[in-house]
Amino acid sequence: MQTPDNTEPGTEETFAAEADGSTPETQEVSTEAEALERVQQACDAIRAEIGKVIVGQEHVVEEILISIFTRSHALLVGVPGLAKTLLISTLAKTLQMSFRRVQFTPDLMPSDITGTEMIQQDPATGERTFRFLEGPLFANIVLADEINRTPPKTQAALLEAMQERSVTIGGETRLLPNPFFVLATQNPLEQEGTYPLPEAQLDRFLFLISVGYPEEEDEYEIMRRGLSGAKADLQPVLDVDAVIQAQEIVRTIPVPEQVVRYAGALARATRPNEAGAAECARKWLSFGAGPRASLSLVTAARAHAMLRGRPYVDAEDIQAIAPSILRHRIATNFAAQGEGVTTDAVVAELLESISPNQDFSR
Repeated sequence: MQTPDNTEPGTEETFAAEADGSTPETQEVSTEAEALERVQQACDAIRAEIGKVIVGQEHVVEEILISIFTRSHALLVGVPGLAKTLLISTLAKTLQMSFRRVQFTPDLMPSDITGTEMIQQDPATGERTFRFLEGPLFANIVLADEINRTPPKTQAALLEAMQERSVTIGGETRLLPNPFFVLATQNPLEQEGTYPLPEAQLDRFLFLISVGYPEEEDEYEIMRRGLSGAKADLQPVLDVDAVIQAQEIVRTIPVPEQVVRYAGALARATRPNEAGAAECARKWLSFGAGPRASLSLVTAARAHAMLRGRPYVDAEDIQAIAPSILRHRIATNFAAQGEGVTTDAVVAELLESISPNQDFSR
């Protein structure tokens, strides 16, 4: 470790560190541990605040937080009535960041979400100028509700915003706020009048989060709260600066070489026509995950470890987030569809068949 410019060997700061038995290296490790602990405590507080409104769905909350801390986006898929929209709006209230909701409909145009230029006339001089009116994408958190109900042209405008974190209006590129997250919802049941997301758009989402039915006791608690009519008093936990700091912490969490190779092996095993494909992939998949999936596995695993206060990534982190990373990046073939085999079943078999301890160096 290099000596800071304002502290030379033999100064009072160095002697003070030696006097209490610490060194600059141990002080740095202590600082990193404290930062991890603060983030973990903040995330626990966020879960507690969300728990005032949302019952259960812990894994959904965790994966949304991972998306935020990795500067990524998430797509929530579930049947109507599972509080997907309420969950996202509740999360936004626990974060002191701007929030906008867009209800996607078949007649929604790209300018409706990106913004548009309007002609404005000066009453005094009569001079006309163009004025840009920001669309709902100019917010830190954007809820894209029922994203598959809007035409491909509008979906493409959202794609640029998600990937480039900017929009282009009238030939001018305008940066979106930092941080910027798109949290989208989708109803898997009603397909009439919908526009399925293309693979390129799906790949831009770090997670495809499956929102399931609540447990029996959780559903009873939902009914009890609904009948009481009481409203929760939500308190903000993190602001923009704190979220950005957490994102920086995620990038510093080390990933052992064996874990990196394990993540890569999982992604390569999904490609049915490649030499390293797993048997279940050759049998049931028409195409597999690309390199973005390999990188996403490692990136999300870092945030998963951070949420547990662990200063390193291990194979369990990869295994925990693999289903939500891979399920929308692979596609089943006719044989799988005929046998009722889902992408989740394929991922589960991959995790069973590929050991994180095997030799991936060859």
